Amino acid sequence: MSARMLNWIAALGVAALALAAFLPGAVDSYAFSFLFFVFLYAIMAQAWNLVAGFGGQVSLGNHAFFGLGAYTTAILWSGNYLWGSLYDAYPRIYYFDPVTMALGGLVAALAAVIIGLPLLSKLRGDYFALGTLGFGEIVKVVLINGGDFTGGAFGVVAPAGTFDTLLPHYLVGLGLMVGVALALRLLMRSRYGLALIAVRDDEMAASANGIDTLKVKVAAFAGSAFIAGVAGSLYTYYIFHVGPDSVFDLNWMLLPLMMTVVGGTGTLFGPILGAFVMYAVFDLARIAVPDYHPVISGLTIILAMLFLPKGLMRVRGR
Repeated sequence: MSARMLNWIAALGVAALALAAFLPGAVDSYAFSFLFFVFLYAIMAQAWNLVAGFGGQVSLGNHAFFGLGAYTTAILWSGNYLWGSLYDAYPRIYYFDPVTMALGGLVAALAAVIIGLPLLSKLRGDYFALGTLGFGEIVKVVLINGGDFTGGAFGVVAPAGTFDTLLPHYLVGLGLMVGVALALRLLMRSRYGLALIAVRDDEMAASANGIDTLKVKVAAFAGSAFIAGVAGSLYTYYIFHVGPDSVFDLNWMLLPLMMTVVGGTGTLFGPILGAFVMYAVFDLARIAVPDYHPVISGLTIILAMLFLPKGLMRVRGR
């Protein structure tokens, strides 16, 4: 299948998903909620793909950035720390507020720069992965012990009275999924994208040719964290209660990782395709065989690794 044909199929798919939101009864259907979570995991998968698939730095800490974005949004939206009584008086003004969502991403990106500089300058491969995993646990403990500001072990409650329908969640999730894919496509065609690929393929050769490898890797790590933080912000608008056990769950790191690998690491559409396929498998197994759904999910991943080691997007290559 040619790249042009693939782009046309993707465009038609996005148009169909957007129009499906306005079908009678669609908002109240289970499929609507299912697709929202597919969009959310696809965003997280694309975030992981940026740093690991395109950058070659396997991170196990994206759940930390997801949680930071969620906490930032919940704290700002709860109304007592930065904006004062404005949130209390006009909570709907800040419902899906793009500034608040961007701040969630920026807080996560700033944390990624702070932790990425020492880790990426000293560690490689598995050691870097374990370092990011440890960072996630540190952030979780810090927020649990943050007192009234972070709500402790209970977390932060946002004003749930603003919820009327899942339609804005669906449309914002779809828009973010598509927007991240377009941004990554432009990024990987830029000079920075070429430098990132060069660092992934041969870091020593890239450095010998004048590329600041640390700067390139930290930028990818921060970009991935920003995307994950925005995804965490989106999740806050859905759940309204941000707690350490919900937003720092390792599933927010492991599932997007699996989805990206199954779809095709280092490809543009692989994380999105993997999110649709794997979340459908997970959800179907959870409904059909609730007692054994981890077994079904695990077998699916094993079979995918055995027969599709390079992902669904590279099937034609085999």
